[in-house]
Amino acid sequence: MKIREKVIERLILLCAAVSVAAVALITIFIFSSGGPVLAKYGVLRFIFGNDWSPTSGSYGILPLIVGTLGVTLGALVIGIPTGLGCAVFMAEMVKSRLAKLFRAAIELLAGIPSVVYGFFGLEIIVPAIRDYLLPMARKLDPDVPGSGFSVLAGAIVLAVMILPTIVSISENAIRAVPKEFHEASLALGADKRETIIKIILPAAKSGILSSIILAMGRAIGETMAVLMITGNMVKVPTSPLDPAATLTGTIAMEMSYAAPEHQNALFAIGIILFIMIIALNGIAQMVAKRFGGETA
Repeated sequence: MKIREKVIERLILLCAAVSVAAVALITIFIFSSGGPVLAKYGVLRFIFGNDWSPTSGSYGILPLIVGTLGVTLGALVIGIPTGLGCAVFMAEMVKSRLAKLFRAAIELLAGIPSVVYGFFGLEIIVPAIRDYLLPMARKLDPDVPGSGFSVLAGAIVLAVMILPTIVSISENAIRAVPKEFHEASLALGADKRETIIKIILPAAKSGILSSIILAMGRAIGETMAVLMITGNMVKVPTSPLDPAATLTGTIAMEMSYAAPEHQNALFAIGIILFIMIIALNGIAQMVAKRFGGETA
């Protein structure tokens, strides 16, 4: 029995070591490939430059950062209320059998390939924006550009894609709140709505915030769906109806034909994305540490 336990322990240690080594190798590869461009071009100039023109040796990724943040924030604005409302509905307002049905549907969303979401946006959302929203906007301003490929289209598709993350984690956090909290609130005269808003959700805030941060990381890292429907125009978008390019979409689109320096610049974009993801993980850990003792 002791030998068996030691073998299992060594296997677990090996798995952990492989995971750490993989992350370390990826980090070294990305930084060694993209570092020379950052050193040559300048980090601040690379991040805040407004001109991305690899053929002329200009590597400014500010339009890509703005496009990425615009699509991500738009997805969160749409996805957080929708996902949180769905989690509350499943955890507090329906019977367990019906909740299982909704849960299965939400989990199915997580299994759909991102390219399918991209085709959905390409065939449904982009034409809807082009045929309905753009004519309304042009009544106010005839010079409004656009063809349906836009920040808004990307935000809508990403909002659907991040729903499983927000719903599943938030529902588990809400269900983990002790029943005594609910019963005590009702006993003091609060109705169900007040109990959910003032007692249940604050008690589950750690899990809810974690789901939002993970969903943000999912949205920032998405490539194919966003690549298909945002227009991939490297300029700073000034409205949700403007086309935009994202960091991940630019890497995926240009890597196949990039010259050596251009390729290194794309790896430098990967460094910026890597740092953004590390920052998000750090925020998630701080949130869990800060609110862990106050929540269920």
